[in-house]
Amino acid sequence: MKGRILATLFALPFLGVGVWMGWSIGSIFHDAFEMRSWQPVQATLTSAGYSTNRGDDSDTWEAFAEYSYRFDGKPYVGFRVTIDPGGDNIGSYQRDMGNRLSGAMARGEAITIWVDPGNPQDSIIDREIRWAMVGFKSIFVLLFGGFGLGLLIAAWRAPKEKDESLPQYQESPWLLNDKWQIESVRSDSKSSMWSAWMFAAIWNLISGFLPFMIYEEVAKKENYLALAGLLFPLVGIGLLVWAIRRTLEWRRFGPTPVTLDPFPGSIGGHVGGTIETRLPYDASHRFFVTLTSIHSFMSGSGKNRSRRENTLWQHEVLAHTESGAQGTRIVFRFDVPEDLRESEAAPKKESYNLWRLNLRAELPGTDLDRNFEIPVYATGKESRHLSQRSVAAAESAGSEAFDKAVRQDVRVSFDGVRKRLVYPMGRNFLSNLAGFVITGTFAAAGAYLVIEEGATIFGSIFGGFGALFALIALYMMFRSLDVRAEGNTITSIRRWLGIPIRVRRMQRSDFYRFEKNTNNQTQNGGKHVRYYSVRAIDRNANEMVLGEGFRGESGADAAIRFLTEELRLEERSAEGVNEF
Repeated sequence: MKGRILATLFALPFLGVGVWMGWSIGSIFHDAFEMRSWQPVQATLTSAGYSTNRGDDSDTWEAFAEYSYRFDGKPYVGFRVTIDPGGDNIGSYQRDMGNRLSGAMARGEAITIWVDPGNPQDSIIDREIRWAMVGFKSIFVLLFGGFGLGLLIAAWRAPKEKDESLPQYQESPWLLNDKWQIESVRSDSKSSMWSAWMFAAIWNLISGFLPFMIYEEVAKKENYLALAGLLFPLVGIGLLVWAIRRTLEWRRFGPTPVTLDPFPGSIGGHVGGTIETRLPYDASHRFFVTLTSIHSFMSGSGKNRSRRENTLWQHEVLAHTESGAQGTRIVFRFDVPEDLRESEAAPKKESYNLWRLNLRAELPGTDLDRNFEIPVYATGKESRHLSQRSVAAAESAGSEAFDKAVRQDVRVSFDGVRKRLVYPMGRNFLSNLAGFVITGTFAAAGAYLVIEEGATIFGSIFGGFGALFALIALYMMFRSLDVRAEGNTITSIRRWLGIPIRVRRMQRSDFYRFEKNTNNQTQNGGKHVRYYSVRAIDRNANEMVLGEGFRGESGADAAIRFLTEELRLEERSAEGVNEF
């Protein structure tokens, strides 16, 4: 109870700010609606301009005016300029309005105001809604109000803490987690859908008024570097697309809980189960299941602290499918090695270990993509209810699928003397292009800080890192690998834009073994993907790359089978080989 009270006291100020800003926005719309019936009247300005309030970090401006007018033959004096009173620095509205009014007064021109016919002493110069201001205040409603409300809900709906010292939790620690009480575990799809919409809404509210500010910078000040700011609204559009896709995915497939067998999943045994979907059964559909052991930890210090995840172990299989009660039943099983870390049912704040199951399938229309956080402990148990025949059939089909995927990515040719395996440039082009655009923007921003603002040290560091990673993304976009086998010689040629930049050779008779290396890892939300390269090691510990860009360890194993067949390489026993 004490924790809930403290959380409530912490949340209320944030909620209060959100409610206050919400009331302010409501007042703007209410006044704008009421003013639709106000009547236009000519007025004479007696004072006009704008005032500047200088602060430590920024300045704000407020347009002011005093004007006289007559309504129904009676004289009145008005002071109200805009619907939303007070100063701000959202764009140049306040300065433009002040300059327009002071210019009209200097020229002796009358202005049009709007007067409430039922209460003529109430008048205003501009009765239009300032959408940039509404958007700005909406940020506080969502960020502060949303955070405060979310914290209150989380504090009062959170389950009571369990006593870890009790015997039932010592014997079955997974029961500390309320989501792991039975064999059935739900995915995070629904929460991910709402998170996607919330993040997209916040991002677009923050960046929505940028195009109007950028237009002013470009059209009036000819500051063309400001166009780089359009990247943020474009990202906002991408986030909306992402939220829509998550919604369509949820509506099409529903909850899709996984039923674990054994429960919990077993280190040194099996992690397996079934997933029921309402997708009509089609034998041509292929479902891939990935099991990942993850270490989650806080990185950085101070305000720069953020949560990161590191993959400890990962494996992917092609699942067996069959007709189920609701539509398609998905069956999978992993053989999990020993000495891996257990799940933590009551995760610590700083760092903890977890196991995540991902189900994906490319289907006509909306693709399936689900994450499940599941309990995995060192029980050594094996599946009891999964059909061994189904599992074996899935393993065989999986090997064929991974073998086919490797051959689709590599161009194989043979002219009767020399065999070539070409890994063309442009693989993962879109992700590398996105990385180049983002890091290139940072590099351009750093250059602007150095050239225009004189921030030499900060701009050089900021832009330097951006330029470095932009060059890396550019290299990744246009690199290729050319592996050749002629006679007893295997040659590996690294190219960039078709230009050879590194050549390695090895005699087939000296080949000792293959080695799989994880050279790249991507993360999209809660889904991790490891990419592998395969190297050849000779008897003298020399090595060279024979293939790269293989998805997951299953893809790397398929690549080794492919290289063994195409290059006629066989791993040797340790006998007679130099130690290294």
